[in-house]
Amino acid sequence: MPTAFLRFYAELNDFLSEDRRQTESSYPFKDGVSVSEMICRLGVPDTQVDLILVDGRSVDFSYVVRDGDRISFYPMFEALNISPLVRLRPRPLRQVRFVADNHLGKLAKYLRLLGFDSLYRNDYDDKELAQISVAERRILLTRDRDLLRRKEITHGYVVQATDPKQQLSEVVSSLDLSDVATPFSRCLRCNDLLESVAREVVIERLPTSLREGYDNRRAEDKQESTKYQALSKSSNEFHLCPTCQRVYWRGSHYERMKAFVETILIK
Repeated sequence: MPTAFLRFYAELNDFLSEDRRQTESSYPFKDGVSVSEMICRLGVPDTQVDLILVDGRSVDFSYVVRDGDRISFYPMFEALNISPLVRLRPRPLRQVRFVADNHLGKLAKYLRLLGFDSLYRNDYDDKELAQISVAERRILLTRDRDLLRRKEITHGYVVQATDPKQQLSEVVSSLDLSDVATPFSRCLRCNDLLESVAREVVIERLPTSLREGYDNRRAEDKQESTKYQALSKSSNEFHLCPTCQRVYWRGSHYERMKAFVETILIK
């Protein structure tokens, strides 16, 4: 039988049997098989493949495999410009947006903390996830490899880690997101962008300690009040979610969250 020699790179190896990982392996085949059919038989979703090289020449999924071909498969390139080659995704995602499956709720919340538009509901079924990913051009995040085998999905990522914080670090590193993150700009609850507001607008919604501190300071002399407001401007900025009306401010929790964000975004 004719035989091709295959090599898969990076996270594509996660879909392969142990004997085919991180090495070139032979693959006997019948004449007329396409490269797309070949990788599907090996269990690799074509949604995860962004570049195929046959003997150093880029091809698309319709390429008919020939005897002796040496074929290399590469995962999605979110940051690297490979435009001179045959990029297999129909078009790049100019704005990085996500939809997460039912098991990745905490990851979606952490992505929102970094400012990424991340949809999540615990009752999405596979069909809904696929439809949202395609219609809104969102990267589908999942731990279910079979989900990314759906033909309509063009952008997806299989999350390997099980701990949410490790999942966040993995996604940021794998998709090279550090430079495009905008921390503390999005509501953790409903995903909407936050709006900067004056303290007076949200004063009735603040904890008693913050309200009392504000009222006491208003009664002090002009000089002290000016000092306090200058301090509050730098350390207690207030933001409001226009959808759920949740208020955010830089309280004692902020420094902890900031330190966490910095550990994720550090290169």
